[in-house]
Amino acid sequence: MAESNSTEQNTTENQGFVIPQANEATQQATTAVTQTAQAVGIPTIQEQTGSRDLAIGGGIIVVLLIAFFFAKQGFTNSLVKKRVSPSKASMAGWWLFIFLSAIAIGAVLAAVNPAKFLSLTILAPLGVVALVSAFLSFKSSQA
Repeated sequence: MAESNSTEQNTTENQGFVIPQANEATQQATTAVTQTAQAVGIPTIQEQTGSRDLAIGGGIIVVLLIAFFFAKQGFTNSLVKKRVSPSKASMAGWWLFIFLSAIAIGAVLAAVNPAKFLSLTILAPLGVVALVSAFLSFKSSQA
């Protein structure tokens, strides 16, 4: 037993540095990262989004859209009280609604599956819509 261990050690020392296969290294690294993340309590990133997660995210977006509609109404009413014309106040309210909706949709998508939805192709258009609608809301709310 002792001779076989010393022989194995000699053969590995004599081989020098060996580059592991890509598949083995990838599997070992993935396993090590997953075990470390689970030990620390960090949730792992999913590649696939389940229908349950999408349904929960959709429900959250619907609830937020309802809340944003009431915020739009309140913003419109406050602008009318400040002597802004009702048509301009209504447009400012709708631009505010679009701004808040774009921000909320981006945040919910990022929370549902960051690996899939935290990409430039998804967040860049939402960011552009949010910036343009915020600017238009500000411009429409001026008397």
